[in-house]
Amino acid sequence: MTSRILVVDDEDKMRRLLEMALLAMGYDVVQAADGNEALARFAEGTFDLVLTDLRMPNLDGIGLLRALRERGEEIPVVVLTAHGSVQSAVEAMKLGAIDYIIRPFEMSTVELAVTRALAMEHVQRENRFLREEMDRGWGEFIGQSPAMQNLYQLIRQVAPARSSIFVVGETGTGKELVARAIHQESGRTGLFVAINCAAIPAELLESELFGYRKGAFTGADKDRMGRFEVASGGTLFLDEITEMPLALQAKLLRVLQENCVERLGSHQPVAVDLRIVAATNRDPQQAVAEGRLRQDLYYRLNVVRVEVPPLRERRDDIPLLAEHFLDKYSRELGRPMPRLDAEALSQLGGYAWPGNIRELENMMERAAVLSQGDIISPTLLPDEVFNPVSARIAVADSADPAPESLVMEPHVVQLEKRLIEEALRRTGDNKSAAARLLEISERSLWYKIKKYGI
Repeated sequence: MTSRILVVDDEDKMRRLLEMALLAMGYDVVQAADGNEALARFAEGTFDLVLTDLRMPNLDGIGLLRALRERGEEIPVVVLTAHGSVQSAVEAMKLGAIDYIIRPFEMSTVELAVTRALAMEHVQRENRFLREEMDRGWGEFIGQSPAMQNLYQLIRQVAPARSSIFVVGETGTGKELVARAIHQESGRTGLFVAINCAAIPAELLESELFGYRKGAFTGADKDRMGRFEVASGGTLFLDEITEMPLALQAKLLRVLQENCVERLGSHQPVAVDLRIVAATNRDPQQAVAEGRLRQDLYYRLNVVRVEVPPLRERRDDIPLLAEHFLDKYSRELGRPMPRLDAEALSQLGGYAWPGNIRELENMMERAAVLSQGDIISPTLLPDEVFNPVSARIAVADSADPAPESLVMEPHVVQLEKRLIEEALRRTGDNKSAAARLLEISERSLWYKIKKYGI
């Protein structure tokens, strides 16, 4: 989507000059001759940025800034003036101006200010939404299980420090949500900026992180800030860090060591103040052994390790999560929220959840769409919930499995017993084959057979 910029100046030549430069940068431009006309333009549409002079007839730049703030407009404003003073600069900044440029100026200075302001506006818009979500307490965190209580406590402990954090957890457990909570609790005044290292092609990831100068490579037709600069003062979340190319990992390590970056095509270092939160769904130490993650970067990032529990380790939260997602999608569909019957809840409680919370959300969306009444029965749940092979018994294959049975819910115990009996039936009572089918060790299987009297 093309950014829309409002240029406010009482000099026709200056407005035309700025319009030509901004059009060449690929932006939509609207002009206004004074503050009153600028406010009228806001009634006709929205803008992503305002460039304004200070001294103008009718309503000057300071009056325009004040009027925008009184109306609740959170749009970034860059002041350009030939009548600059310390007093006017301070007043403009207090009213929310994010940059202040004195005439005469080089057009490259204006272009850089516009690029920086729009980059920050985009992230701030996203961040405002996220902060509104987080202001509800713990945002979208749902769950009161012991595993989640431990996670909440750890987040509060580590958030105030500047130390790097490594968030580890299976796919769909909510690692980014943990990172956002750490940022919210940290007290850092900058932005939360997230980037998925696996979702961006390797050849583009470096420019996304470091930014670039105009002409740095084919297609670099303007200066652009990278995520390092945008996140300065805040938190940069590097999701799926083990998918980052090793050469780029070396450059990331240098940023962490020197606290500065250089845009592609530039030799001018820019100081940054970053708090890095990295995440992976792999075992980081195994990733190091496999050559996916540099060992020196791992040690630098793994100052504090936060492990997000899989859903099978917080089964008490399943009813709360299921109800939350049913309510969410029922509202979207404009229907009353149905409820899960006891048998459906029992099946959900006994499932292994390889896709974790994301899988549960998708399952509840499906149930909400297919539901034709006020009850969701097991018939609306997908087949894998009932398939002994794909469901798997989600238990720890430890040397002493006995303590595990002490915390298992009765319906889970019954389901586990049925799964074992079905596996033995399918394999003709072959214990080794049944253990492979259930994806547990033969030793664990013998223990459970004895425990359940099978």
